[in-house]
Amino acid sequence: MALRPLGATGLKVTPIGLGLAAVGRPGYITLGREHDIGTDRSVETLERRSHEVLDAAYDAGIRYFDAARSYGFAERFLASWLRQRALPPDAVTVGSKWGYTYVGDWRVDARVHEVKDHSLAALRRQIEESRAILGEYLDLYQIHSATLESGVLGDDAVLSELSALRADGLRIGLSVSGPRQAEVIRQALAVRVDGINLFQSVQATWNLMEPSAGPALAEAHDAGWGVIIKEALANGRLASQDRIAIAAALANPWVDVVLSGAVTAEQVRSNVLAATVHFASDHLTELAKMAEPADQYWKERSQLAWA
Repeated sequence: MALRPLGATGLKVTPIGLGLAAVGRPGYITLGREHDIGTDRSVETLERRSHEVLDAAYDAGIRYFDAARSYGFAERFLASWLRQRALPPDAVTVGSKWGYTYVGDWRVDARVHEVKDHSLAALRRQIEESRAILGEYLDLYQIHSATLESGVLGDDAVLSELSALRADGLRIGLSVSGPRQAEVIRQALAVRVDGINLFQSVQATWNLMEPSAGPALAEAHDAGWGVIIKEALANGRLASQDRIAIAAALANPWVDVVLSGAVTAEQVRSNVLAATVHFASDHLTELAKMAEPADQYWKERSQLAWA
């Protein structure tokens, strides 16, 4: 896969990236997970599995890798793989996120898996943790699931701290989730610190069943932001059509990279074939009929069990 720019960030990505949400911790909300990942969820087994998936991704040409503080040991697994392969920092682009803390105690049946905290104290703690693990590999740091309700986009102390991180060389972005993604993106587009729009990228859910954020993502891309698509397979609901679903996301002209959430090498190799799929306009029109009302989609997603 050829490298392409991530908006105007100066970073380079591939059309398909690898997200580590599903291999960095023992439980996640993906359908079919028990079949895909098995019952052995020990730290050692998942680190070995993550390395196998990362190897398959890198060998297939993927050069963007995405983690988060709340993805269990995803940052740690990624860092150990990068150093095991002796890759220089400029060989890949790495993004991570702050704003949630993993509290699942490495249990699939944990009562609570992660806790949201968009405070200044959480940012300061988690950036130090991310940097301690990823070091100079860390390129992009994102607010994890920014929402209107959390108030993070109006928190001057947090925005000032993020601005300082940007001045220190990090690219700053945000991820969004839920039926109000478009509103959050548009509010973030208006955020200014010292007269400059703070954010440089956005990571959002877009898939054939939930395309509602599309117009706002197009606006973000027009503003120079990088656009990263997550959950293109709708947490496993589109897994049987993985190449079609990922290719449909890539067909949007405002998309820079679509994340694979693969947990096996075979899934990686299938996902990357989406980069070779091209649609006629009438086919895309037919696929668009799969869309659900956003509220319905997110209600059903919220009912998925951690497995």
